Amino acid sequence: MITLRQSQERGHANHGWLDSYHTFSFANYYDPSHMGFRSLRVINEDRVQPGRGFGTHGHRDMEILTYVLEGALEHKDSIGNGEIVRPGEVQRMSAGTGIMHSEFNPSATEPVHLLQIWILPDRQGLEPSYEQKAFSVAERQGKLRLIAAKDGRDGAVTIHQDVNLYSAILQPQDRVTYQLQPNRYAWLQVARGAVALNGHSLNAGDGVAIGAAELLEISSDRDAEILLFDLA
Repeated sequence: MITLRQSQERGHANHGWLDSYHTFSFANYYDPSHMGFRSLRVINEDRVQPGRGFGTHGHRDMEILTYVLEGALEHKDSIGNGEIVRPGEVQRMSAGTGIMHSEFNPSATEPVHLLQIWILPDRQGLEPSYEQKAFSVAERQGKLRLIAAKDGRDGAVTIHQDVNLYSAILQPQDRVTYQLQPNRYAWLQVARGAVALNGHSLNAGDGVAIGAAELLEISSDRDAEILLFDLA
């Protein structure tokens, strides 16, 4: 079963310095029919203007992933981390018992375009932690590259939930397949470009909920980038 969540149906908030689209209910956008999918709670597509950002604020009991598409994002937190996140890098922050952090666009001229992803952890009260890893274009070109997993295998960042997250960069005529196992679910998010999924045409910002033991066939006739979540 494939259920499409089109880009234009998402929640939207434009604060001037921040233009944000919400796949699921978030902040002032509330839709009881779109509260998340399995343990996937938030996918926000954010564009942050030069020299602006999210001031210091707190989170608890959430796995927060940042995936930058264009530009750079500067991160600082209360457990001593200070990093710059760039395209091809994945940041994982486990809020656990509580963490304070800020996210800022350090450029004076270029906006930053990113996806922020929240995943419900498999247990509460974890010790707050942070991890950041880079994945080259070559690792993701025309193939699904594991970038986050519960066991941190194959160099992925480690998340505290039964989720396997893959990234792929597609060029015209590229095609990838993925066999979704019984009792597993998937969410496909088109980060940029356009793809076809099992005959369904998808554009940037579109998401798809997938159930049952589906064989997923993903192709593109233009440059594209996707995220595929395999969820318990």
